[in-house]
Amino acid sequence: MSLSTSPFPPIADYAFLSDCHTGALVAPDGSVDWLCVPAFDAPSVFGNLLDRGAGSFRWGPYGINVPTSRHYVPGTNVLETTWHTTGGWVRIRDALVMGPRRGTDIVTPHTRPPTDEDAEHLLVRTAECLDGEVEIEAVCEAVFDYGREPASWTVVDADDGAHAADASGNGQTVRLSTDLSIGIEGGSARARHVLAKGERSWCALSWNHDLTVPDGDEDAFGRLDRTIEFWRDWLARARIPDHPLRHPLERSALTIKGLTYMPTGATVAALTTSLPETPGGERNWDYRYTWMRDTTFTLQALHYLNLDWEAEEFMQFVADVEPRTDGSLQIMYGIDGRRDLTETTRDELSGYEGAQPVRIGNGAFDQRQNDVYGAVLDAILLHTRRSKHLPRRLWPLVTSQAEAAAAVWRDPDQGIWEARGKPQHYVSSKLMCWVAMDRAARLAAIRDDPAKEREWAKTAEEIREDILAHGVSDRGVLRQHYDTDALDASTLLAPLFGFLPGNDERIRKTIDAIDEELTDNGFVLRYRTGETDDGLSGEEGTFLICSFWLVSALTAVGEMDRASAMMERLLAIASPLGLYAEEFEVGRARHLGNTPQAFSHLALIQAAGRIVLHERLEELSL
Repeated sequence: MSLSTSPFPPIADYAFLSDCHTGALVAPDGSVDWLCVPAFDAPSVFGNLLDRGAGSFRWGPYGINVPTSRHYVPGTNVLETTWHTTGGWVRIRDALVMGPRRGTDIVTPHTRPPTDEDAEHLLVRTAECLDGEVEIEAVCEAVFDYGREPASWTVVDADDGAHAADASGNGQTVRLSTDLSIGIEGGSARARHVLAKGERSWCALSWNHDLTVPDGDEDAFGRLDRTIEFWRDWLARARIPDHPLRHPLERSALTIKGLTYMPTGATVAALTTSLPETPGGERNWDYRYTWMRDTTFTLQALHYLNLDWEAEEFMQFVADVEPRTDGSLQIMYGIDGRRDLTETTRDELSGYEGAQPVRIGNGAFDQRQNDVYGAVLDAILLHTRRSKHLPRRLWPLVTSQAEAAAAVWRDPDQGIWEARGKPQHYVSSKLMCWVAMDRAARLAAIRDDPAKEREWAKTAEEIREDILAHGVSDRGVLRQHYDTDALDASTLLAPLFGFLPGNDERIRKTIDAIDEELTDNGFVLRYRTGETDDGLSGEEGTFLICSFWLVSALTAVGEMDRASAMMERLLAIASPLGLYAEEFEVGRARHLGNTPQAFSHLALIQAAGRIVLHERLEELSL
């Protein structure tokens, strides 16, 4: 835990809760500092993450802010915190609860077939006194619309002391319910009570369609128990190897599932918006959307973990989204499939530790990024091979993406990192266009269309020749783009997608150059900001996905000792709860950027999977 005097908790100290419709971040002091309802990309009700006056909901011992221990109930996304106070010990559990599906969900309607269990649109928090006496408090300060509209509170039941109150604002109403007596003080609802050893208490926040809340002590604790059972039953379906990497794989799997929007099958890139990549700077983005480039990494991870249902749901979401007029897909979509993600700023918010602006929406949604075609087509090929079936509805998508890639691969674009500078001939974009045409040709063979197979394979070879002619520096290293010798970590994708074999000298030189020249204390930067026109000012931290890519690339060339050493360094900087944000600032040893970051966890799963597979194959050869 950080000793910083900042009023903002360190990003890595936040716990992540999810019900696969939305998520919450819980600070070490027991305060929910981020919750958007009813969905991941809705306006926040608690937004203290981005401004210390934008709303929070604390549940914990009165006057004590530092817990003794915090961990997830094993195999779940349920948080358990133990506190030692001057009078005793108390255990608190927090969860966005799951339960049996009860008819049609009208809060966040499903477009995918609903499962037997679903979100109850309910945050439940329990307390149990383990020893002595502990005074427990609830302080709920809802502020709607990203901190713009303080709640208007109404007592619901005041027979013998209020036990429920509704907070309204911005056209929304949420209900706070507890077995304690509630008092309203300005914009807050408060409750306090002393628990003796063996006594229990609870509180809950509801945003379901009829504001249903737990019906007493047994119901509240029972909902938590069912949520624990839900996550453990789900994780039991995953294939997790018996290996020292088992725990980070399990936590990553639970995190990716927690970032999945169950109604459509989409996966958000991260839970949050505007957590800074540069402390106090302008590199603050809204990541609560679905990037098409994540498709192949998502499918790789889900299929590796044997989570075929989730893979099918995600693939169907991709098939459902509306393309551009030229048939190509946007680089990102809303979790409901919407195309317009117009970016605005909330200048009245201070931002996390002064990082401004706070952005809602993402202006990169209409950028031209030519890597998207390869990500989609690689995912379709992977899914087709896994399911041994190419669905009829996916073939038009294969055709449209292959034709779009063939039409644009010679053009400059903004690149995989969504640079807001001048378009360039980025090598990783050309590489992913090669992936698009190579995978399209293989899919055409599965479809038994030899004419398309020959046409697309020919284009793939043209792209390969162009990259090798213009994308390799004089020293034999893959460039960032055709007009520079600068390095870019995205070229590590070349061995991961089979562009060149692992024993090719250009691949080895590229990996070595990135490892030696594009790192900060052993962690990989995506590029040097001083060498790249990304349209922004300031430095940034090392990118965790790039460091995990380096692990995978090292395994691809057989450098297992280096790969294992890199993996150990990455595991050592996980948050106390096993989570990863987007970046790691080496100088202050802290996480930066939006959290938890799906891309970081997807890359962890890929890197761990490659290490485990290499070890298993080595064992078989003995």
